[in-house]
Amino acid sequence: MEKKTALVVGATGLVGGNLVNMLLEAPEYEKIIVWVRKSTGINNKKLEEKIINFELLDTYKLEDTVNHIFCCLGTTIKKAKSKEAFKKVDLEYIVSLAMKAKENDVSQFLVISAMGSDVKSAVFYNKVKGQMENELSNLVLRGLKIFRPSLLLGDRTEFRFGEKAAEVVSKCIPFIFNGALKKYKPVYGNTVAKAMYKVAIEEKSGIEAFNSEVIQIKGTI
Repeated sequence: MEKKTALVVGATGLVGGNLVNMLLEAPEYEKIIVWVRKSTGINNKKLEEKIINFELLDTYKLEDTVNHIFCCLGTTIKKAKSKEAFKKVDLEYIVSLAMKAKENDVSQFLVISAMGSDVKSAVFYNKVKGQMENELSNLVLRGLKIFRPSLLLGDRTEFRFGEKAAEVVSKCIPFIFNGALKKYKPVYGNTVAKAMYKVAIEEKSGIEAFNSEVIQIKGTI
């Protein structure tokens, strides 16, 4: 089996952090590269850490050996402090990274979007996610895998009220997410990470999108 090299961008976030730890243990990968603003603090011989300035993302070159790119970038309008700043992270940075994947003929580009992503949405957050998906689709990458989780659960450095509220509801009255509401069930960050890893090593070409219900299944089997 030919060992692969993965690039993880957004490696210090909820999903990205879980994903890096998972890939470091995965036998399919011989090297994990992370592009981060600050060090992950991980000491592992398989890990290659590169501190970058995301404002200059276009100027960074991708290593020729990279087979898979896991894009876990994402913020909130509250954290970014403006719609413009939010759009830069959740659209511009991601498209820039995907263009590098296209130029280097990377076999798998996996990206986290969101449930409800729609370029025609009246909700700015969902609209930007929809724009991102459209722009990536138009690049015609070898393998584009889009993950649309519901609210994410897990330990974050910052407080997100919606996610904490969803966590309380899912623990106290889990049956509320049965039936037609099953697709809205919150999903843990490590479950999303595991689903991304499993999809990547399948090496399927073309575009695939996974809703939260499918992510739950792929991330737990």
